[in-house]
Amino acid sequence: MTRLRTAILISGRGSNMDALIAAARDPSFPAEIALVLSNRPDAPGLAKAKATGVATAAVDHKIYAGREEFERSLQLVLETYRIEFICLAGFLRMFTPWFVGLWRGRMLNIHPALLPSYRGLDTHERALADGVKIHGATVHFVVPEMDEGPIVAQAAVPVLDDDTPQTLAARVLAQEHVIYPMALRLVASGAVRIDIGRPRRTGWIASQPRTGSWLWATPYARGVISPTSPSRRSETTGRTRR
Repeated sequence: MTRLRTAILISGRGSNMDALIAAARDPSFPAEIALVLSNRPDAPGLAKAKATGVATAAVDHKIYAGREEFERSLQLVLETYRIEFICLAGFLRMFTPWFVGLWRGRMLNIHPALLPSYRGLDTHERALADGVKIHGATVHFVVPEMDEGPIVAQAAVPVLDDDTPQTLAARVLAQEHVIYPMALRLVASGAVRIDIGRPRRTGWIASQPRTGSWLWATPYARGVISPTSPSRRSETTGRTRR
């Protein structure tokens, strides 16, 4: 099996990076983590990735006059390592339409909220301030607009009465570590691809009784279609198969 050569882009410690690297250790996983790349040479995640045997590189955004100059250097590194796909994992730089266009349909991001709610920063604080009862995380394709791309997978967690931004963030992060590898597997295996011309359809839900969380994989959601049907999928309009 030829595995999809994937780069993980980070700016910090790379918590989701760890989950992706761990998943890709399975020889049957359809993606290979071929590079961890950071815009910060001192990012703690680089040392962690190197310790696992994954190639690492850094392109310091501070030395460039503008975003496109930085991105052109980033692209050279990606080409050097023959990268075919990108996963953003705490990469704290906005891309220009030029770079996003180069990687259209080949770049995923994870966002700590149930998109389309709470785009941008401080998602946990905003969710608590609004008094919502359900919060979560979303894996989506990257488009030029921030947090607007087609959704691949989501996980929902309950918001508890005594939650702080820190406790809620920890509960959401645990689910990020589940859905990001799942989403990469779906995309790298060809089970999910972008088709902007298709209407929104239903997806499938799986519950996690021990944590009270819900996973929502959306191969048909907002411009995303699936040419194959994963086993044990429950087509639903909002209810799970019990």
